Amino acid sequence: MKGRKKEIEKVPDALFERVVSILEQARNNVVRAVNSNMVLAYWLIGREIVQEIQGGAERAEYGKQIVANLSAQLTEKYGRGFSAPTLWNFRLFYQVYSSRIGILSPPGRELPEDNKLSLSGRESTSVKTQYPPGDKLGFSPQLSWSHYRALMRVEDEPARIFYEKEAAECGWSKAQLERQIHSSYYQRIVANHGTAGLIAGGRDQLPGEPVSAEQILKSPYVLEFLGLPDSPALHETDFEQAIIDNLQSFLLELGKGFSFVARQKHIQFDGEDFFIDLVFYNFILKCFLLIDLKIGKLTHRDVGQMDGYVRFFEDRFKVQGDNPTIGLILCSDKSEAVAKYSVLSEGRQIFASKYLQFLPSEQELSLEIEKERKLIEAAMAEKEDL
Repeated sequence: MKGRKKEIEKVPDALFERVVSILEQARNNVVRAVNSNMVLAYWLIGREIVQEIQGGAERAEYGKQIVANLSAQLTEKYGRGFSAPTLWNFRLFYQVYSSRIGILSPPGRELPEDNKLSLSGRESTSVKTQYPPGDKLGFSPQLSWSHYRALMRVEDEPARIFYEKEAAECGWSKAQLERQIHSSYYQRIVANHGTAGLIAGGRDQLPGEPVSAEQILKSPYVLEFLGLPDSPALHETDFEQAIIDNLQSFLLELGKGFSFVARQKHIQFDGEDFFIDLVFYNFILKCFLLIDLKIGKLTHRDVGQMDGYVRFFEDRFKVQGDNPTIGLILCSDKSEAVAKYSVLSEGRQIFASKYLQFLPSEQELSLEIEKERKLIEAAMAEKEDL
């Protein structure tokens, strides 16, 4: 028998607002601390790499060898987050911001006698340096490593400084910062208003987009830095999770060669982070099948994004003997469900001649998604009434 949803007795508004204010401030303090320490740590690692390479043997391959070996050892100790391309990014970060912090000595290098203290405060010949937080040394605690990844690729220094200051003061998200960089926001201001337009108050500042502390702490960069597992559940709503659960079972129950590989597969390309909802390998067809679920109508952007996923897998994961990778976009909207396979031009012939006999049709998939959406919505509505 269905019961009524229990009414919540409200506390005084003033009390509720004070408690919310305490929690929001605490969460924001955690985010700022993580940002400061991440950015400073990566700057320091970048400096170590630069100094090691500069002081090493004059061989063209020396730097590549050092970075590759360091990457392998860090990955063995800490897991993901320390690939060779990532370490080269740390190196570039230091090179771009090398004048930002000029007073510190890297750990293990020679320090003045009065600084030779270990973290415990006792003298030590094995020197460990305790660094101040990044915000005390010129990096904004409002900006994440993702912000600085975008900033360090701005070659014009005055423009880079302007974007950094605006992003911090206006609360720009990483996506908003990148939009302003790509649209030449700095150059447009100078062209229209001169350098006086760069001063706050001399123009309308673009407001930031609201980004919660929870969203920031779910960032794959933060999770990797803290050594925390990147759970698929972090990137799914309850509704999406229920549909993906069913879809995973549906494909495995077909019995046509599907083998489960990953869920919420994290990939990076063009400086962006993406999560592929489901990845399968079909050992009959000898190819990967990538599935992405969209809540809403199918757009050209969805198709282009899936094509990017397919190309990424073709470049990074496909091995000799594998057939072309297939993408599958599933859109679940209240009015209809749409399924669309995505195959690069070089794979279309084999897709039409061989793949279709082992894959569910787009119509079968659409019907399955539509059926499951109705069942899940009904179950959720019933749960809310209890």
